[in-house]
Formats: sequence, structure tokens, C-alpha cells
Amino acid sequence: MDTGTHVVMGFAIGGLATLDPIVAENTATAHSVLIAALIGSQVPDIDTVLKLRNNAVYIRNHRGITHSIPAVCLWPLAIVAVIYPLVPEANLLHLWIWTFIAVFLHVFVDIFNAYGTQALRPFSSKWVALGVINTFDPFIFGIHIVGLIMWALGGDPGYTFLAIYMILIIYYLIRFQVHFAVKHSVKKLVPDAESIIVSPTVRFHQWRIAVKTKDYFYVARAYQRSVTILDKFKRVPVPETDVIRSAKRDKNLSAFLHFSPVFRWEVDEFDDFYEVRFIDLRYRSNGHYPFVAVVQLDTELEIIGSYTGWIFSEEKLRKKLDVNPG
Repeated sequence: MDTGTHVVMGFAIGGLATLDPIVAENTATAHSVLIAALIGSQVPDIDTVLKLRNNAVYIRNHRGITHSIPAVCLWPLAIVAVIYPLVPEANLLHLWIWTFIAVFLHVFVDIFNAYGTQALRPFSSKWVALGVINTFDPFIFGIHIVGLIMWALGGDPGYTFLAIYMILIIYYLIRFQVHFAVKHSVKKLVPDAESIIVSPTVRFHQWRIAVKTKDYFYVARAYQRSVTILDKFKRVPVPETDVIRSAKRDKNLSAFLHFSPVFRWEVDEFDDFYEVRFIDLRYRSNGHYPFVAVVQLDTELEIIGSYTGWIFSEEKLRKKLDVNPG
């Protein structure tokens, strides 16, 4: 989920904690739990700082080890180790329990996004991405804001957020049902589909779709259960040429291939360099595919420029690279 949603979820955990008699009867514990829950709801995303290095490192590692099983166990211990010495009158066990719940909830809700997490590490490095909830979901964020307003107006935070989370369980089940229905519609439209990726958008009824068959890639969108094919590309295997092999040595392209399960590729030859481009087909926006990896190589097949990330215009892409075709 996005940072804002994780923040309001941290407040929600602090509110739910007031249902715990030990927390409710001890002001020091209640305050400590709220602070710990806010930190715990954010700390798995500390790997966002990797973006300061470069996109390749960020794409390869974001939601990786910081969302793993060992991390979910260690983050609460680290947070409590900092907070408890400052508030020794707090109940240590219940402070840890609610901090653990906050960290666990962060990782758990991220599983439902299309991006997913490596939540099963170290047992599996597979990305767990159920693709039923958008990274920012207006309903989830909005209902948390309603809960916070009710709390601020004097409502009981524990029962308020308990009711909200019961509503959210129903909401998630509805999203799963709609996701399944969309996937079923795609199978009817493309019966020879080998792989179907259905991704949510910020709009409840709209979904992005990428389909693999033996011979083609299809890009589609769904509104409710109605599926529309937008693009169709011949599925051409990536060739083992010298240019491609050399491009694959680049860290940006390597990170892209680690992250993207469905893409097409292009190779352009200019007077004094080659340009290799890989294009993720999951994120079509206004007829454009903004998530790409581009590698430029000189005539000796040495890498002279590369980039991976979100690009919405060719002009901006050229600014990211050292060479411009001409």
C-alpha cells in the first residue's frame, strides 16, 4: 500500500489496541503502543531509501528482505528495544504484541497489491502478489479517515476500528470475487491464454490485463466484467545475439527482467550505437507503456548509457541517457 494508507493503518492499530484491557488501563502503555504502531506500520518500507542509489537497486530489492518472515519478527523487537527504555512503566509484552500486529499488517496488506512482496523469504524468493487491491485504494484510505474523525469527535476508537476492519474484510472478499470474474471473462475471450495478469487500478470497476498465449501478448482493460482488447503483439523470443547478451550485463536491464513477468523488446541500430529497449506490458496508460528498461551500447558493445523506471515521454527518457540518436 502507499505511505498514507500505512500511516492511517498505524493509527487504526493504536485505536484497536484500546480493546486490550492492559492497554486501556495503562496510559503509558497506550501511548507507547500508538507510537510503536505508527513506526511499525512504516518500518518495512525503509528500503525506499534505496531509490536514492538508483532505480535498479530499488526495483530489485523493494519489498524484499524488509518484508520477509525474519524481518516481520525482528522489526517489533527493534522498535520495542528503542521505545521501552524511554517508557519503562509500559507493559512490555503488550507493547510487543501490538507492535508485531502493526508490522505484520503492513506486510500482509502489501501481498494484495499487484507489486506484491517476498513475504515468504527465506523459504521462497517468489513474489507474492495477489493483485486485488491497488497500491492506493480510495475506499480503504477513506474509511480509515472516517474512523479517525469519529475518534477525534469522541467515538470509541477500539469499537470504531473493529467495525471498520470487519467492513474491510467484506470489501476484500468482494474484490477477490470481482478479480475472479474478470479473469474468467478473459479466459472466455482468449481461450488459449497461458498466463493472465489482472491488476487493479485506483478505480473500483477498472482493471489492467496482460495475457500471454503461445504466439501473442494481449493487453486489455476490464470495466466490471466486460473485457476490451487494446493491443496485440507477436510473441517473439528474446534472441541470443551479441547485442542482447551485452545489454543483459547492465544492472538496469537485469533489475527490469527480475521484476517484469510480461514484456516485449526492441533493438534499434544507429550510426554509432545500438539501443535495446524492454517494455513492460502491464501498465498501459493512455496508449503508452511507461515502465521500460533501455540500454545503449557503442559499436564495440560496451554499455554507454542505461535507464529503468517510469518514463512518460521520449524527451524525458533521452535526458536520462548519455546518448541521443541523430
